[in-house]
Amino acid sequence: MTEAAEKVPTADEDLPPLRPPSADNGLFAVFHRRYLLKLLVQREISARYQGSFLGLLWSYINPLSQFFIYWFVIGVILGQHRGVPNFPIHLFAALIIVHFFNETFGAGTRSIVRNRALVVKMAMPREMFPVATMLVSLYHVIPQIVILGIASALYGWRPDAEGLIALVLALAIIGTLGIAGALMFSAANVFFSDFGNAVSIFNNLVRFGVTMMYPYSMVHEKFGSAAQYFLLNPIADAVLLFQRAFWTGTLTPKEQAKDGIMPDNLLLVGGLALLASIALLAVAQLVFSRLENKIPERL
Repeated sequence: MTEAAEKVPTADEDLPPLRPPSADNGLFAVFHRRYLLKLLVQREISARYQGSFLGLLWSYINPLSQFFIYWFVIGVILGQHRGVPNFPIHLFAALIIVHFFNETFGAGTRSIVRNRALVVKMAMPREMFPVATMLVSLYHVIPQIVILGIASALYGWRPDAEGLIALVLALAIIGTLGIAGALMFSAANVFFSDFGNAVSIFNNLVRFGVTMMYPYSMVHEKFGSAAQYFLLNPIADAVLLFQRAFWTGTLTPKEQAKDGIMPDNLLLVGGLALLASIALLAVAQLVFSRLENKIPERL
């Protein structure tokens, strides 16, 4: 027997263990395949507006219609605008963040089921679908921020360093939190469609648990020192950070000095909220990894 023949491995020797195509895939693998992620985002955007006459304009019409409804009902009919200076900016800033989270969480929960053909046929990180949903939502949020910035400037707003940090923190919290929720519930939604309905109900409640239709000063006034527990909600923290970035800059110095207009150490609270969101994302990745190998057989 020749030396070359002796080095030929048998079927059970020198071969790496077999693994499913999705093995070792995760959020890090998603961003390693940025080109594929970019194609998926482009596909999501094109599919959303396929056959639509107005196309991308719908991403502005939907939040603007909600803004005018809330502004008219809460601000004009109920008179909330009298207790909140520059109420339209306060409302619209919160609405952008709430819409960003709801769209990411809602569409992300349905992303695996909606893309079942790709999930079953292609060996790719399945986390890519919830991540792509978040990026599509962010794509729609950026022009809304531009509109908010222009409207705020008309009220006298000028950007400042602390406000810019608050803006970045708010988007990071919601992006991280949205992906975390979408990861867990997109996998669960494959097994039980009830999870998709539960997310829809939760999204309806989100806007009432943040300072959108009422100011933080009302929370501070009614609950006093217990208002700190309100800040345990990362979505509420993100809304306050976003309002700090825009709405606070439209107030007069006297209005800004009002007790309870914003929480103390808001940037620190935002940083802790971001860390909590990252921790939740790690848990969501673990849950998703435990379920993902069973997903194709259930689709």
